[in-house]
Amino acid sequence: MGIATIIGLLLGFGALLTGFFLEHGKPEMLVQLSPIIIIFGGTFGATFVSFGISDIVKIPSLLGKAFSNPKMSLAETMDTIVDLSVKAKREGILVLESVVRDDTFVKKNDPLLIKGLNLLLNRLDTAVLREILENDLHVHEQIEKRQISMFESMGGYSPTMGVIGTVMGLIVTLAHMSQGGDSSSLVSGIAAAFIATLYGVLFANILYLPIANKLTLRLKQEMLGKELIIDGVLAINEFENPMAIKERLLPYLKYAGGKAAKAEATKEVSG
Repeated sequence: MGIATIIGLLLGFGALLTGFFLEHGKPEMLVQLSPIIIIFGGTFGATFVSFGISDIVKIPSLLGKAFSNPKMSLAETMDTIVDLSVKAKREGILVLESVVRDDTFVKKNDPLLIKGLNLLLNRLDTAVLREILENDLHVHEQIEKRQISMFESMGGYSPTMGVIGTVMGLIVTLAHMSQGGDSSSLVSGIAAAFIATLYGVLFANILYLPIANKLTLRLKQEMLGKELIIDGVLAINEFENPMAIKERLLPYLKYAGGKAAKAEATKEVSG
């Protein structure tokens, strides 16, 4: 579970609600059905217009990714590649055939690593192998960026829908006043109308845009892990020394933090 995301949401919403209640606000002032319908309905409607169904259905899984820890560990991926290079150096490249047929290994590791190992078994030229894997990486990045842009778009639509909801509320309030409403209902109606703006700005800046930013950071780490895989697979294809492969891949671990890189640097390569 991504504890930082949970803490951030609780802290953000909690601070705003606490400040509101300190100013003697009441819960019923904030909970109104019509602004909720306008903001969420309008925001998701605009998102449906902007993106395809294939993207929209990914929203739950994207939220799950934002609220969970990264699946790929850079240190574990590096260790796996170094171990594979030891096997290939000791027993030949064909020993990797049994590895890629192991269901446990396949489920545990990144699909790009499995694809790279399968291509290794076909003894492709290193330049061709690099081109294939980098094309795969590029396409994956573009798909992920398109999906992340949904939350960025929602962060833009939501405040606008809030303004629209407020204007609609004011229209209703002023129309009611023109038909003989009293001044107290005017004040109450204006206050209620601004709830829509509050919802729109609140959810854009506490939910949609922060989730887009979190997913962008997740993608950067994922891309770094995939670049690590490509470098490792190419090094195995060239039958480089396992220790040299480890030294080549160690800089990637700086993204995971100095302690992780330091711990990996002190490990010895077996075999």
